[in-house]
Amino acid sequence: MPEKRNELTGVEPAELVRAIAVRRDTAAFAALFDLYGGRLKAWLMRSGSHAEAAEDLVQETFLTLWRKADLYDPARASVSAWVFAIARNVRIDRVRRDNRSKQNLHFDLVDPEEPDRPDALLDAAQREARVRAALGRLSEEQGRVVRLSFFEGRPHSDIAEALDIPLGTVKSRLRLAMARLRDLLGDLT
Repeated sequence: MPEKRNELTGVEPAELVRAIAVRRDTAAFAALFDLYGGRLKAWLMRSGSHAEAAEDLVQETFLTLWRKADLYDPARASVSAWVFAIARNVRIDRVRRDNRSKQNLHFDLVDPEEPDRPDALLDAAQREARVRAALGRLSEEQGRVVRLSFFEGRPHSDIAEALDIPLGTVKSRLRLAMARLRDLLGDLT
């Protein structure tokens, strides 16, 4: 279905988008805004946005249109469908961003944790000493692979390359080391 010609300039909307993409034509941009701005605001308000938010969303939609005009493909959609799809995506992004802000606000209102008690610090120190001792009881090869994997956070493929051993050997050493640590630290797991 062909789109209605822009009454202000007599140019097809697709040509206006092309003018924006190719020449950054501000007159074409203004003509598109005149053509779709009011419709978008009304649609956004019917979708549940209040007037001020709808105006912000329209502006954000047209800012996106300005930046991405070169991505418009007339073979895939009409200009109006493309503009309304941008608006829908902008609205969804705004809702997600607002929800994240509300979640962060909720966490900001939570009382901060009380400081660690001395007995908890002592328990942690004792656990750490036991883990270090257990790591010391691993073979040199297993200990090296565990340190690279868990303390340095390196992927198995990087460990294999760094130690010049096959990937399967890295995985076997890690599996054996973890079984040995479970045996040594059974009551801590």
